[in-house]
Amino acid sequence: MAEDKQPTAGELFDLLWERLAELLGTAATATLVRRATKRAAAEGLPMVSVNHNTLNYEYKVPESWRRAAETNALRSLRELAKELGVLLTRLTGPVVVEQLEREPRFRQSGVSFVES
Repeated sequence: MAEDKQPTAGELFDLLWERLAELLGTAATATLVRRATKRAAAEGLPMVSVNHNTLNYEYKVPESWRRAAETNALRSLRELAKELGVLLTRLTGPVVVEQLEREPRFRQSGVSFVES
């Protein structure tokens, strides 16, 4: 992805999944994303789906999350990030959230894991 190009919500979620899987493993990542998705879905915005096949976990983001300049997609991701931050803080303390908050692409896109 080019330096000057704003990442899509889908690209940011790909990065989020990768970072969480590195820190917590894919099973824990899938569980946390599912729980955060249920909590954020109350907003009525399109959300991620996570499935488990025989070997691993897979996720699918809404098609709108793959389009550039999709403001509702970014809003959905921000809601998911906030809910995920609450769960991560309860389970791991501030360590994981602080690592995610340091990611420049999240900061530049206004994606925060800390409740405002």
